[in-house]
Amino acid sequence: PSFRKHLGLLEKKKDYKLRADDYRKKQKYLRDLRKKALEKNPDEFYYKMTRVKLQDGVHVIKETKEEVTPEQLKLMRTQDVKYVEMKRVAEAKKIERLKSELHLLDFQGKQQKKHVFFFDTKKEVEQFDIATHLRTAPELVDRVFNRPTIETLQKEKVKGVNNQTRLKQIAKERQKQYNCLTQRIEREKKLFVIAQKIQTRKDLLDKTQKVKVKKETVNSPAIYKFESRRKR
Repeated sequence: PSFRKHLGLLEKKKDYKLRADDYRKKQKYLRDLRKKALEKNPDEFYYKMTRVKLQDGVHVIKETKEEVTPEQLKLMRTQDVKYVEMKRVAEAKKIERLKSELHLLDFQGKQQKKHVFFFDTKKEVEQFDIATHLRTAPELVDRVFNRPTIETLQKEKVKGVNNQTRLKQIAKERQKQYNCLTQRIEREKKLFVIAQKIQTRKDLLDKTQKVKVKKETVNSPAIYKFESRRKR
């Protein structure tokens, strides 16, 4: 009609029905919410109350500690404990190989091994000088590898890389190996935790009476105390 021409084309019936149904659905949902709010019993218990506390008139949900990460859950559901343990052992062997290549005593900077010297008298202990005893320079005492003696330093020429570009390249490669070692150590720890959690779940299938001693966390499995039974 000419009197509504400025409004454009008429809406199709199916489009109007979709829009009307959506509008009625939303209005019904609002009515139900108003009715639920009016008929709500303030003294009624529901389970969410155990996780919610009131602060300044506002309900705040207590954050629960994450027990299992999605990555751990996926691996525990799809893989067996033997497979996880096999991967963990493989990672541990690669870590040991990398440590031997890097001449690493301890990744956190603490020595795993100690060099013990024995003396007969206290006077020898007081006069003891480790550099003199090892016959090396004081600057090289802290080294556990490539620690030449003073005689060797006097006889032999200094061998190694003198080019600064090559030194930077070697340092970059070494840092790359250290980063790889860090990642493998973290992966080995995660696999160890997952293997423990899978084994704990398998142990829980036993019908022996048990009591939970410690809850499960992201970095550790749950700890249970099982009733002791005498085996025949």
